[in-house]
Amino acid sequence: MRQSVTGTRKTVAALFLLPSLVLLGALVVYPIGYSVVRSFYDQSGDGFAGVDNYKALFTDAGIRTALKNNVIWVVFAPTVATALGLIFAVLTERVRWGTAFKLVVFMPMAISMLAAGIIFRLVYDQDPDKGVANAVWVGVHDTFVQASAFPKAHPGRDSPLKADDGGFLTEAPVRAGEPVALPLVGVAPDQLPDDAKKAVPAAADPGKITGTTWQDFTRGKGVGTLGAPDPTELGYAGMRIEAVKDGRVVASTTAADDGTFSLPSKADGARLRLPASNFKEPYNGLDWLGPSLVTPAIIGSYIWMWAGFAMVLIAAGLAGVPRELLEAARVDGANEWQVFRRVTVPLLAPVLAVVTVTLMINVLKVFDLVFIIAPGSSQDDANVLALELYRKGFSENQPGVASAIAVFLLLLVIPVMWFNVRRLRREVRR
Repeated sequence: MRQSVTGTRKTVAALFLLPSLVLLGALVVYPIGYSVVRSFYDQSGDGFAGVDNYKALFTDAGIRTALKNNVIWVVFAPTVATALGLIFAVLTERVRWGTAFKLVVFMPMAISMLAAGIIFRLVYDQDPDKGVANAVWVGVHDTFVQASAFPKAHPGRDSPLKADDGGFLTEAPVRAGEPVALPLVGVAPDQLPDDAKKAVPAAADPGKITGTTWQDFTRGKGVGTLGAPDPTELGYAGMRIEAVKDGRVVASTTAADDGTFSLPSKADGARLRLPASNFKEPYNGLDWLGPSLVTPAIIGSYIWMWAGFAMVLIAAGLAGVPRELLEAARVDGANEWQVFRRVTVPLLAPVLAVVTVTLMINVLKVFDLVFIIAPGSSQDDANVLALELYRKGFSENQPGVASAIAVFLLLLVIPVMWFNVRRLRREVRR
């Protein structure tokens, strides 16, 4: 028997490699070959369809959406994940607790895609009481824009108010010296402002418009007086009231804690309006999983998982960067940003390329996160090629089109893999 360069007999080497070659042929080569052949047949598998299945890749609306989303994934997900990994790797070198930080950032890699999808399905829940993303977003919004305390308020029976462009307007003009009653209903007692006090009738003032706006409802059948404040009824503290003449606001004020208010004499003869701003619904955050944001939201969950992977590889490359080059740049007068941009990044370019290309291959196959996170109402908008392959093959019973998508994905991955292998070989030669 002939021997190899290392002294191992080639026949022995072939016998050791045979199980791996058999598995590779059975699990990789045969499925690829079968998919290529199957992609030229129709739905039944008996009739030859030619390139019709491949034409569907560019004519089917669902596949076109999936292709567009895959382009978005390939452009943004690897770029952002690599950039964050680079920032984390560089910054953690300068802090005492860098190892602990790396552990926390890398930890999502230990979570399966299924578990991560379930986690982010809850994170992106529309209800701020459940979804963390909207809880934070609503909290920030309400810090700068105060929400209305009376979104459900509306006039009751025999009310002097009528609907007006989202708010309410008195049907008749008001007169100075004649107190005005503006009763409303529809707000649960526990949802009234905390500073609301028992409503009281406004005192008459000959030179002003006075009145009361309050919750005109007392629990119990036949209890209380309609159109007049009762002892248990609370005022609408903070309710805005405007005096309108000829379509123009001439005066405005807000109700006190007991619901009373006062307007100057120039409001005499005007009609009082409770503007729509009093009754707007509370801000409920963003529809993260709606058609317009679902793809960026899912990409965000992917970055959360894979930024740690990028950080670890880049940190390993950073450990091999000669420190004397960095110190020489600093001695020559370069600031930290210049050192990072002109020394660190160029030296890390091979590692950054490998990380980016590896993530590109990974996102071309993304399936789990999209399938789990995107709700049924917006799954079409979040569709990607791997998910469309699954839907065509198992839900819509179009195995020919599914095979064509699989072959197309393979063709997309091969150039990226070839680039990665070529770069790795180049690095080995160095």
